[in-house]
Amino acid sequence: MHLLPQTNQLRAMHTIVRNRDASREEFVFYTERIIRLLVEAGLDLLPFAPRDVTTPVGATYHGLRFAEDLVGVPIVRAGESMEAGLRAVVRGVRIGKILIQRDKVTKLPKLYYSALPEDIASRHVLLLDPMLATGGTALAAIQVLLDRGVVEENIVFVTFITVPEGIEAVCSRYPRVRIVTSAIEERLNENAYMLPGIGDFGDRFFGTDK
Repeated sequence: MHLLPQTNQLRAMHTIVRNRDASREEFVFYTERIIRLLVEAGLDLLPFAPRDVTTPVGATYHGLRFAEDLVGVPIVRAGESMEAGLRAVVRGVRIGKILIQRDKVTKLPKLYYSALPEDIASRHVLLLDPMLATGGTALAAIQVLLDRGVVEENIVFVTFITVPEGIEAVCSRYPRVRIVTSAIEERLNENAYMLPGIGDFGDRFFGTDK
């Protein structure tokens, strides 16, 4: 579990996006700033290889090479709000898609669609979804990746906010999956809404909230 440092700047941005009266422009602008921090933190968990370069003054700098074979996989639709943040810092990154929705009869997560690189089993995956609440969707998406041969420890789940219940659900079943988030909420209420919460992230981001 990797929580972003709870700086005053981060708390100020959260104050804006959690405000029910925030405009969509404010919500998008400040969530995108936080998403960029989350993506950078997720990338920092990937493996790096040694690399030496010669500096302009002829000296050798013993540095590192970024991880290769990376793919971003947003969970449609809310996870697509995080895609631009990944593309902004990883040029040419491959993007897969997973669509999971709750079945109206069984109330269980159901896979409706997935489009993933053929060689995803050999790649590191940043799984993107802004909200980890009960954990049902996340568990289903992780299982899709595992079924395609992705190694559990090669999955980094990047989420905007979560709750202890969601963390427990994911970590208890997939302990080698790492989670990166900007906030851990107090709890879920009786309707499985996070408290204090942020509302429906996808609706607020894409402007489809009522």
